[in-house]
Amino acid sequence: MQRYLLIIGLLTGLAFSAMAQTPAMPVKKTKADSVQGKRDSLKSKPFVPKTSTIKIYHPDSTHSPSKAWHRSVFIPGLGQIYNHKYWKVPVIYTGLTLLVVMYRFNEKYYTEDLAIAKYRAKGTSPVVGDKYYDLYQLYKVNNYSDAAITDAVRGYNRYRDLSVLLFAAAWGIQTIDAYVDAKFMHSYSMDDNFSAKIAPTMLNPMGNYQSFSSAFIPGIKITFTLR
Repeated sequence: MQRYLLIIGLLTGLAFSAMAQTPAMPVKKTKADSVQGKRDSLKSKPFVPKTSTIKIYHPDSTHSPSKAWHRSVFIPGLGQIYNHKYWKVPVIYTGLTLLVVMYRFNEKYYTEDLAIAKYRAKGTSPVVGDKYYDLYQLYKVNNYSDAAITDAVRGYNRYRDLSVLLFAAAWGIQTIDAYVDAKFMHSYSMDDNFSAKIAPTMLNPMGNYQSFSSAFIPGIKITFTLR
């Protein structure tokens, strides 16, 4: 009896094992299932990470500050072109041109008034056809005094010399500007990745400056954050 039960158990186990190894029949998809799958694929969009819009400029070791400085010394604005700061070139030449106009204006009237002052100092007058005859007669008709003409000569002379000094200063400033820009591009990272916060605050001054009404005075606090 036990032998028959053992044989029946073995046959049953083999049958279950065969059923487990039998591959499952594929499920046939309907047209509605395929349409729904297409809709799901259209609804689901791929994830795209957000990109930062902040521009970061890394140092450029090949950019030479000495080249920018030397170029601006010989030709104004050439160093700015080397630094790719093209908008500064018209500003430089506008300023230099105005100073040249200022020099020529003061030089012209200085020369004319100086000639009239010399005629009056000698007690003579130009004759018809001389270069300053018309101007001499104009001053005479309008009763310009010798002191007024002398003051005008000094004023035009002063502003003429000032225009020369300002021209030289402007030339030097644009060379320094070219060198500093090139130095930042060569050695430092230039970006706008910072923030500034302005908030009201209360200041506690030193004891000598405290009043009896209040020991605190209002103030403004500015905080710069570099990231």
